[in-house]
Amino acid sequence: MGDYLVTGAAGFIAYRVCELLLEQGHRVVGIDNFSPDYDLRIKQWRLQQLRQKHAFDFIQGDVARMEDVEACFRNRHFAGVINLAARAGVRASVEDPWSFVNTNMVGTLNLLEQCRLHGITKFVLASTSSLYGNDAPLPTPETADSDHPLQPYAASKKGAEAMCHAYHFLNGIDVTIVRYFTVYGPAGRPNMAMFRFIQWISEGRPLQLYGDGEQTRGFTYLDDIARGTILALQPIGFEVINLGGHEVVSINRLIVMLEEIIGKTANIHRTEAHKADMQTNHADVHKAQRLLGWQAEVGLAEGLRRSVAWYLQERDWASQVATE
Repeated sequence: MGDYLVTGAAGFIAYRVCELLLEQGHRVVGIDNFSPDYDLRIKQWRLQQLRQKHAFDFIQGDVARMEDVEACFRNRHFAGVINLAARAGVRASVEDPWSFVNTNMVGTLNLLEQCRLHGITKFVLASTSSLYGNDAPLPTPETADSDHPLQPYAASKKGAEAMCHAYHFLNGIDVTIVRYFTVYGPAGRPNMAMFRFIQWISEGRPLQLYGDGEQTRGFTYLDDIARGTILALQPIGFEVINLGGHEVVSINRLIVMLEEIIGKTANIHRTEAHKADMQTNHADVHKAQRLLGWQAEVGLAEGLRRSVAWYLQERDWASQVATE
């Protein structure tokens, strides 16, 4: 059993990664700055689940501040670092690119430097399928062009990936970069479509749909993504690996599936598509299967049922969570 640092611990994917590591018998130190980029009640709920575990320690801090990162490493030695702290969202990055650079690039640099100083040889970075842009082959392999990002969010993640390679080359740090495709599940981000759609349909609120709804996404359930992230702790040198995107449906089809599960009809309000949005994504995950032994296990229909069940269980407060 080992000790691991997980950044962004109150975030959607990170909290589940922490839970699975703890279930496996590891100790976890989590850091999160509780950035108010979306309603903090959902981050507080996630952190509350983790605080119930005796092998979990929490530090409130910002990976973009070196002194906060140093505090995580003081008097500790980690078997690995999983960097899930990130500013995410293609539209938000157009409005405030500086915060994306600070968290995604400076934060990654700070963590890599502490790994170098403390002799920590395993680093996992969460990256994004947004790097592939709108003209990628489908399903998209890791070899597809990722050098022409279309939004500051994707650009900041590409910068973080490049810094990881530099530290791997210069210092021998074993780095696995996992590029996530569309992730969904219980306690999801309320500024993403899945949480919004479940809330809006359940509460009879207008469902804001960008574009004609024929844009498609490759959806992958939270637990599958968290498992893949932990498998990425294996020592494999420097690798970029897709995770997710195994079940592709249109947004229109997604809404119909949710209507059937919830038992209500969506009140759809259509809005012009945003230029920063991608039209589709669909991952080629053969590399993840070959190097990590990973494949998705939870089908979309089952994952949606679990997501709706969580929402209904937490409805008293989840119905009030801001989705803008």
